Amino acid sequence: MTKRQLFDEFARIGQALGSGARIELLDLLFQAERTVDELAKETGMSVANVSQHLQVLRRARMVEVRREGLHAHYRLAGDEVYQIWSAMRSFGERRVHEVRAALDEFLTTRENVEAVSATDLVRRLKAGQVTVIDVRPAEEYRAGHIAGAISLPMSQLASQLGRLPRRREIVAYCRGPYCVHSDAAVSLLEKHGFKAKRLEFGLPEWRARGLSVASGPE
Repeated sequence: MTKRQLFDEFARIGQALGSGARIELLDLLFQAERTVDELAKETGMSVANVSQHLQVLRRARMVEVRREGLHAHYRLAGDEVYQIWSAMRSFGERRVHEVRAALDEFLTTRENVEAVSATDLVRRLKAGQVTVIDVRPAEEYRAGHIAGAISLPMSQLASQLGRLPRRREIVAYCRGPYCVHSDAAVSLLEKHGFKAKRLEFGLPEWRARGLSVASGPE
């Protein structure tokens, strides 16, 4: 094998990430394993299209499949997949003007939502000063969540406000820094008189920092 051929093998990884649709699928798999049907429903893509994208990711060894009866459950091949995406995201945010412009347009209301850092949240959790809510779907919470967090999916939050303490600050988090569900949760909570903030990022970033993660139901 020549050095060029070796580099071509590395290039296959980049090619697998050369699609916004495939990155969107990975973004969902960072939360929990899913079937093709579940991914299609979540993204609005056809089942056939999702299957094709997953095969590209599988050939690049970025996802693995677990079969259960007639269903194929896809999951990340390892933590390195998130590390690649994190580095790619960081580079884009710092170096690529088009990425920064797209972020500014996508996150138009974020400047009005105060964020709390992971370091501050860890300290305040230990002191019992905050209540943390996970506004992702319940199945993602069960697959992994910040230890001590309450599962309150965004679709149910308005009807479950009675579960939250009025005298303690609420910190909401969702899938990652580009997930706007936590922003919406903070806005809803503030409208109902709660003091609320969003976590600066989501569960994958929390886990990557080696912070405490639990799994299973509440």
